[in-house]
Amino acid sequence: MQPVIAGMHPDPSVCRVGDDYYLACSSFEYFPGVPIFHSRDLVTWRQIGNALDRPSQLSLPASTPSSGGVYAPTLRHHDGRFWLITTNVAPGGGAMIFTAVEAAGPWSEPIRVPGVGIDPDLAWDERGHCWCTYAGVEQIRIEPATGRVLTRPRRLWSGGAAAQAPEAPHLYRVGEYWYLLIAEGGTERGHAVSIARGTDPEGPFEPCPANPILSHRGTNLPVQNTGHADLVEGPDGSWWMVFLGVRPGGGTPGWHVLGRETFLAPVTWVDGWPVVGDLVSPTAVESVVRDDFDSAALAVEWVSVRSRPAGSWSTAERPGWLTLQARDPSLDEPCVTFVGRRQQHPSCRVSALIDTSAGRGGLAVRLDEHHHYEVEAGDGGVRVIARIGSVRHTMPAWPVPAGPVRLRIDVRAASRDDGHPRQEPDTLHLGVEDEDGHFQVLAELDGRYLSTEVAGGFTGRVIGMYAAAGTVRFDWYEYAPALSWRDDGRSEVVASRASA
Repeated sequence: MQPVIAGMHPDPSVCRVGDDYYLACSSFEYFPGVPIFHSRDLVTWRQIGNALDRPSQLSLPASTPSSGGVYAPTLRHHDGRFWLITTNVAPGGGAMIFTAVEAAGPWSEPIRVPGVGIDPDLAWDERGHCWCTYAGVEQIRIEPATGRVLTRPRRLWSGGAAAQAPEAPHLYRVGEYWYLLIAEGGTERGHAVSIARGTDPEGPFEPCPANPILSHRGTNLPVQNTGHADLVEGPDGSWWMVFLGVRPGGGTPGWHVLGRETFLAPVTWVDGWPVVGDLVSPTAVESVVRDDFDSAALAVEWVSVRSRPAGSWSTAERPGWLTLQARDPSLDEPCVTFVGRRQQHPSCRVSALIDTSAGRGGLAVRLDEHHHYEVEAGDGGVRVIARIGSVRHTMPAWPVPAGPVRLRIDVRAASRDDGHPRQEPDTLHLGVEDEDGHFQVLAELDGRYLSTEVAGGFTGRVIGMYAAAGTVRFDWYEYAPALSWRDDGRSEVVASRASA
């Protein structure tokens, strides 16, 4: 079972305009925030922008903890405009509404909505009233163009009496009923989706007798933690659900390293209630992602930690190269100069050509400040650094000749056939590569320490380039999904992804 949007793309919210679908996800402490995707079939998605791509829209100060920042957007299209509401849990944040004529942007400056909790939703009724429902599950009526709150919060239906964390509410009008879809059970192995209905958006709501309508808890299915869903109707009258899930690997308890990903399932209506079908897997061809930094702007898939100041990066200073200026001295610090992309495959190969003649930097696999691995060049050598919790270890440097150096990281997923209860989910091989592709491995590290089950939080791995001192330059960056590995370090790149 494969996700339709792989890697750290949780809390999906979807809407349709004509034959086009648009989807938004959480982004946490990364900038720019809230990636926006487009699809014509709900299976093949392309990122077309980031809703929050300016400091005036998104402030993530150094005090923002990892797994803080931007939580759970809701994306809707109403009255000729796109509307997006989300919550920035960083200091000075709060619930905010953004609007745009085109989903790719530009998006407006934030409209603040005071007193609203996380996971806010927007829904309009036939009178033109706008209802904002949020985790708890509570509801207010607002004036979305100004953020003015028009009613006091009122408690709605909050799922099962004993279920924890009622959250991710979405309100829909389908036929004669208003449906209230929520997540409950926590975003870990107990995650689930439940639904209730009523004749008024304010309730009261009657729970579905078959709740939860989606949950993989207590199963041996390869996708777990399923929840935080959204519904959308296709132009042909079909119904679909997008939701988050994880793909744990290794032994017990299972470690997921890519974060929470976006999955898809069909929905049918039986006796006025939605019934969720089997997951749909994509059949799109996978390809190598290579960036030669020939454009003035970075591609929309690149993210940085908390901010990306104008003086910290450039593709114009040396044309055809990405130039990074160091701020904080390491990935242990909150404002390190870092430009990365989400890891999207259990096995992959990442490489880059770096010039450290004026500084020190390298390639890093980051989960948070306390959990990251990197291969770093500078001062005439290449070294591997591992940060696991309170322990930080720098391995002896491997001498390299003067000039640009090819750095490489191989992520190799463990075989499902190993069967050992302590089997790691994957191993990471970090080192240098020569022009013939020979890989000199400097360290082989256990991948479980860069997993959510070890580190905690809500994010997944991001792999990218960083500057630790002075100025470093990257000629190119390449990310390749890998199917198998040979003893000499060469990999077979995935050509396609089969449907389940």
